[in-house]
Amino acid sequence: MKSSVSLDDGVMTVRLSGEIDHHTARLIREETDTLIQQKRPRELRLDFSSVSFMDSSGIGLIMGRYRLMGLYGGYLHVVNVPDALEKLMVLSGLGALDVIERRGEVCESA
Repeated sequence: MKSSVSLDDGVMTVRLSGEIDHHTARLIREETDTLIQQKRPRELRLDFSSVSFMDSSGIGLIMGRYRLMGLYGGYLHVVNVPDALEKLMVLSGLGALDVIERRGEVCESA
């Protein structure tokens, strides 16, 4: 799992690639949370365009960042989600949080 982070005009984008499992989710969480606490972005964008696999740890990763951004008055958007992962996210209840974007639109629950 690799990630790269950029910050532009209050929008922090974390580009993820590879597989998200228990071990990699912890590393991403630690890195991302530290940056959120230091930079206080108004929006966090988790870019899943290069993620090939995700288990329930990835759902926890998203939900935790949703909560943290809410504590700081910010917003979370999950973008460029492959179809198979989007189905997993929606079925897990993330669709109800209105954080999943697909083709510029927010994906609501199934």
